Amino acid sequence: MPRPTKQQIDDDILETAATLFARHGFKETSIQRIADAVGYSKTGLLHRYPTKEALQQAVVDKALRDIRVVADAVRDLAPGPERDHAAVTGIARLAMEGRGTVSLLLSGLASEQESDLGCSLEAIGEVIFECFAADPETDPVRAVRVIGALGALAVVGVTLREKPLAVTVDDLIDVSYDALGHGRRNAAAPAGHTE
Repeated sequence: MPRPTKQQIDDDILETAATLFARHGFKETSIQRIADAVGYSKTGLLHRYPTKEALQQAVVDKALRDIRVVADAVRDLAPGPERDHAAVTGIARLAMEGRGTVSLLLSGLASEQESDLGCSLEAIGEVIFECFAADPETDPVRAVRVIGALGALAVVGVTLREKPLAVTVDDLIDVSYDALGHGRRNAAAPAGHTE
């Protein structure tokens, strides 16, 4: 079995740290807890990230880069179902690659500026709302739907990793798209239903 690359090791560390920061908060997540979770010594982890703050910043930077890729991909689509589906698809793919990043993205939407990660995560939340062309100030119901869609992604993504079911990424996208209020794409109408 080949040794993991430096990038693979860093990705594993950042994904694990994102999961722990989202679950426990920055103050309650120690370097030792992260080191134990990734199977490295505290000294080895501090060699890569000299402080907990440096590790936190690297986690936030990665999450921001990941969600910006999705935002850039949907930027030219008009607000509406097509853009929502493209945004959900991009974020679902992130969820399948790493539940920690999506958990952190979701906490970015729900965090308060005064919280330990709040200021850093606020920028992530802004990019997420940009993906969906949503303005929480002018349309709070739409903002709740976006949060619900991401919540569905995060919960189902975590559940699938813990207890695999016969569910595909397309099923994950459908559940999240439903949360946005559009209904399932290309779903057959129920018997007796006419448009």
